[in-house]
Amino acid sequence: MLLTGAQIFVETLVEQGVDTLFGYPGGTVLNLYDELYGNQDRIHSVLTADECGAAHAADGYARATGRPGVVLATSGPGATNLVTGIATAYMDSVPLVAFTGNVSTTVLGRDGFQEAYIEGITMSVTKHSVTVRRVEDLADSIRAAFRIAQSGRKGPVLVDIPKDLTAARCEFAPAPPAEPDREPPCDPSAAAEIAALLDQAERPVVYFGGGVPAAGAEELLKALLHKADLPAVHTLMAAGTLRYDDPMNLGLLGMHGRYSANRAVDEADLLLAVGARFSDRVALQPERFARQARVVQIDIDASEIGKNVPAEVSLVADAARALEALAPLVRERRRDGWLAQIRRWQSRDYHPAGRPEALLPHQILSEICRQSGPDTVYVTDVGQHQMWAAQYLHHTRSRGFLTSGGLGTMGYGYGAAIGAQMGLGPRQRVVMLTGDGSFHMNLNEACTAVSNRLPIITVIFNNQVLGMVRQWQSLFYQQRFSATDPCRKTDFVKVAEGFGLPGYRCETMEQFSAAFSQALAAEGPVWIECMIGKDEVVLPMIPSGGSVDDIIMK
Repeated sequence: MLLTGAQIFVETLVEQGVDTLFGYPGGTVLNLYDELYGNQDRIHSVLTADECGAAHAADGYARATGRPGVVLATSGPGATNLVTGIATAYMDSVPLVAFTGNVSTTVLGRDGFQEAYIEGITMSVTKHSVTVRRVEDLADSIRAAFRIAQSGRKGPVLVDIPKDLTAARCEFAPAPPAEPDREPPCDPSAAAEIAALLDQAERPVVYFGGGVPAAGAEELLKALLHKADLPAVHTLMAAGTLRYDDPMNLGLLGMHGRYSANRAVDEADLLLAVGARFSDRVALQPERFARQARVVQIDIDASEIGKNVPAEVSLVADAARALEALAPLVRERRRDGWLAQIRRWQSRDYHPAGRPEALLPHQILSEICRQSGPDTVYVTDVGQHQMWAAQYLHHTRSRGFLTSGGLGTMGYGYGAAIGAQMGLGPRQRVVMLTGDGSFHMNLNEACTAVSNRLPIITVIFNNQVLGMVRQWQSLFYQQRFSATDPCRKTDFVKVAEGFGLPGYRCETMEQFSAAFSQALAAEGPVWIECMIGKDEVVLPMIPSGGSVDDIIMK
């Protein structure tokens, strides 16, 4: 078939199973958008408020569905507006394919109108970035992008397409969908050594991260934990991998994790890390982290082995393959004494007190869980509300807690919620949790939610300050609140009405309960503003560079 580059672009996306694309048009991608117009029955093109929102939407789509998210932007500022979203996906290992237009090949490098060297700009935040130079290479470049994004440790890929290539013609030969590269088999001797260490351990802890849900290894992990009485702690990226009420689930580890989870790691004699990278929000003091334990690390990315915390034994493998290999080798065992000790530590965990006259974060989240049910997908921005959500939501489903963990991107949430809702369908309940600081960075995407009648409920924790930074200033900077009290007068209810959606303001739990009930019955997006105190803090907290012995509980 003799096709234009624009036709090849669409045909190859369809070939790869793409049904949804997020983006924003512009001069260098006009031919691509014109071809999408003629293929609306095959690919749903979603117009967002800006390109950054489109990148986050593609990210949210990928996290919620497990399929690669796709985003398209024009050259220059359109392309550079994608960078934060691409970096967010890179840090959290999210499969995303970003397409950008560029000036024609004949003027590349001559500082043409809206020209940017986006291949170079994104080199450090993608698995691969490429500028296609010949239309004959376009189809295979797109296929390679989907293969690379889904192979090994997943992540974003960028394909830059000069405008003249979209009009040029060449022969197109259809191909099957790209398959991820085959992973090498697990090293049987390493698996046997890890199983033996687990069998010998008296105080083991499993520490798991986003690599487990990325590999679809949730049930394998659960089976191993219950077979051998292995208590487990998780990272922010793995919330929901185990149900919140699973007796083997000790909860969140790290800076804002539970006292008992951090203490168990500190006292363990074996720490098995699965799909986790020992980030500085977990291993706050690497030389003291799990100081009594023999550390075993399983990760799909060889560069992560021993990078932050030395590993005595390691296995480079996909979490699912590794857990499959371990399952028959690990002996069934009861560890009643160790679990009893952990239960005693759990009695010392932080539990916030309720105040009937106030609207408190943990009470808001409890009411959301009560009314929403166990299958809700939660999306957060970044800040105090993010940590409260990680701590107090009743996490029951994998891929049900979408958040920017590695990059910590304020403004991530609304775009990601849109992507999740688009990917999972209108019947899936999606709740977006944000703070007033983060929401000022992305509330423009309300127009996308309204235009597409997406029933996303947005709950705004409004303390009228930049809460997390202010908390650090309160604890460590002698309450010198520099640039954290913006004195904004934003009326979110009126702003909501301006966008064409209902908004509620709540100052009591009774008001919130009623507002959330009405939001659940709405057919489109709803905002609920919750007025909380500016001195509410996230506890517990281990200071940066500290250990569980330095934990702040009040």
